[in-house]
Amino acid sequence: MSAPRDDEFGFAPDYDSPVPYMQRTRDYYAAIGYTTPYRWAHHTAAPFQPLKKPLAQSRVTIITTAAPFDPAKGDQGPGAAYNGSAKFYQVYDGDTSKQHDLRISHIGYDRKHTSATDSGTWFPLPQLLKASAAGRIGEVAPRFFGAPTNRSHRVTLDTDAPEILSRCLADAVDVAVLVPNCPVCHQTTALVARHLEAGGIPTVIMGCAKDIIEHAAVPRFLFSDFPLGNSAGKPHDIASQAQTLELALKLLETASGPQTTMQSPLRWSEDASWKLDYNNVAQLSPEELARRRAEFDKQKEIARGNRAA
Repeated sequence: MSAPRDDEFGFAPDYDSPVPYMQRTRDYYAAIGYTTPYRWAHHTAAPFQPLKKPLAQSRVTIITTAAPFDPAKGDQGPGAAYNGSAKFYQVYDGDTSKQHDLRISHIGYDRKHTSATDSGTWFPLPQLLKASAAGRIGEVAPRFFGAPTNRSHRVTLDTDAPEILSRCLADAVDVAVLVPNCPVCHQTTALVARHLEAGGIPTVIMGCAKDIIEHAAVPRFLFSDFPLGNSAGKPHDIASQAQTLELALKLLETASGPQTTMQSPLRWSEDASWKLDYNNVAQLSPEELARRRAEFDKQKEIARGNRAA
């Protein structure tokens, strides 16, 4: 007997499932010559803080991995190539009463399927301010915080996460919404969220890399099955961005314990073949892999110099 076709039963194709970013990343770096596999943060349990007061009475902050635009650091605009010069290495904060130009050129978002033309997809401050004006949350905290995208677990755990917690406590933050972009960003925010919860602050991560977040084990995770760089909703789609934030707020209210994942019902597109592209060595020629190795080495040197400066 011949095997039934997917369309006979209405099944989705096998590739239309969450992108396996951890395995893709391991395979990709092995293919460009880095043979020691990266150890992704892994836990089987997570701390959990229930809301101490209703969201309508809570002070909420954002923790982002996006970087403030600096015209001295090269191309950071829509579609810019990976720009290691734009990375930041210390926690920063920003005044939430002001507008901010935050970019994601310094991290590995999905450059094929995302043009990075709308910061509302990675920095949901406008939507959070609307939620405050509507009474959905009590108020937006006076500052938001930037978390460095750091491959070092130790630096994130011993330096960056404690610094973010200290600043949150200084601002009397009740709740934190964390928004990662690239694969390592997702790990960073997972570790920061765990630290904040252990320190008494409830959190929710809005993200697109399900495997990385769940491998690290976090309290609450809103999963949007979108290309990396769109954790806060679709670009130039205010309704999508508003719905994504609202789902995150609902998850804060309804999660009964840690490691609770909610999946957004929104789809990026009817054609899910975009999931086959990100860092997929099966689709890259030897020449392209060699080019990427050379570019990666170049960016490592830039980052090493910036970190030492």
